[in-house]
Amino acid sequence: MTTGTFEPAADIFRERRALVLDELGDAVMVLPAAADACRRGADPSPYRPDSEFFYLTGFTEPGSVLVLRGFAESSRCVLFVRPRDATAELWGGKRLGPEAACERLGADACHPLQELGQELGTLLEGASHVFFRLGSDPWVDRLVRGALAHARTRGARKGTGPRGVVDPGGILDEMRLRKDAGEVESLRNAAALTVAGHRALAGELRPGVGEWELQAAVEAVFRRHGGSTPAYPSIVASGANACVLHYAENRRRARSGELVLVDAAAELGHYCADVTRTYPVDGRFTPEQLAVYEIVDQARAVAVAAAAPGVSVGSVHGAACAVLADGLASLGVLARPGGVAEESAALRRFFPHQTSHWLGLDTHDVGDYTVDGRSRPLGEGMVLTVEPGLYFHEDAEGSAARFAGIGIRIEDDVLVTASGVENLTAELPTEAGVVEGLAGGR
Repeated sequence: MTTGTFEPAADIFRERRALVLDELGDAVMVLPAAADACRRGADPSPYRPDSEFFYLTGFTEPGSVLVLRGFAESSRCVLFVRPRDATAELWGGKRLGPEAACERLGADACHPLQELGQELGTLLEGASHVFFRLGSDPWVDRLVRGALAHARTRGARKGTGPRGVVDPGGILDEMRLRKDAGEVESLRNAAALTVAGHRALAGELRPGVGEWELQAAVEAVFRRHGGSTPAYPSIVASGANACVLHYAENRRRARSGELVLVDAAAELGHYCADVTRTYPVDGRFTPEQLAVYEIVDQARAVAVAAAAPGVSVGSVHGAACAVLADGLASLGVLARPGGVAEESAALRRFFPHQTSHWLGLDTHDVGDYTVDGRSRPLGEGMVLTVEPGLYFHEDAEGSAARFAGIGIRIEDDVLVTASGVENLTAELPTEAGVVEGLAGGR
């Protein structure tokens, strides 16, 4: 298994910043890196930089702030970072400091973080508006608001100065939606590590195993091979817990004859995988479980095959829904769909979520799914999940009652290429017979 963390060259961040500066025109963008966080008292929590800030800098120290000035002739890229401090570094680790950060990151200027308050107003002068996400950082939020108020007072005489705030996603979301070669490599590595984790978890399956034990098995592989953290809180849902879409307790013991739905993935090099598999606890699907499982897996396969450049993300969802609706009809649970399957309220009882979301620096990555009132066409470099599922709650009645307590989701990560798609998680099998063989290491 090759899962080494991909370290992008500094040039890629300079190139991204240059694109943003061109898009900014006479505006300014202010991006905080996210402040350091403490779980309780002074105990630090694991730190992760803000994805937008990381995308443009590759810098991972807490509390930093990037200012990009599209209108300026000089000091167009300005960084504010924590200064060197021997005492603070004794407790929290070495800091790069302004001088070294400026050289390494290729900024035009770099200042100690505490100078942001006195410098920001000047840096914003002459800008038409500010790209900044209000509420992203309370301290920087106050400074931006203060700079706007200052500019409003002084700008009234000259007709200059920022008069409004715009979401940075207006520029960055479209850039981040299409992954470059380095990002694709990072996503492949995260996917490979996730596959290894799922295989290890499957080998621990047995009646009586704790959901928390399975969580430990999959996450141990992530950490052992360089994953900084799970990409999201791992879901290990046995029995009817699998019908809770965002189940998070992981405290129950799995029983013989049940399924375990595992939605768990690694984050590696700040890029996220997102994978779900559903396993039989004792290595054999019951007839009812198998019937539902094969419908979901067929929906997954059809949806993956439907994804291609120019095909809308809504069409991928529609392809999955059509298979699920037909499958439920074959089980006698639903009538044959007479219209568009994804619009069926009856289907939504058993499949209440979308088939896909974008994937990248965030598990639910940025990018609009609808453009100009239409479902967005897929394009080369986009990465999305394909995750159909069927969920029969314990109180299911009528023709669905024999499937009560069965929850199945199967999820792959898919890269759109120039000619089709690449399934990044294809090495983790989904065929029912092979999945049975994985369970308990059989």
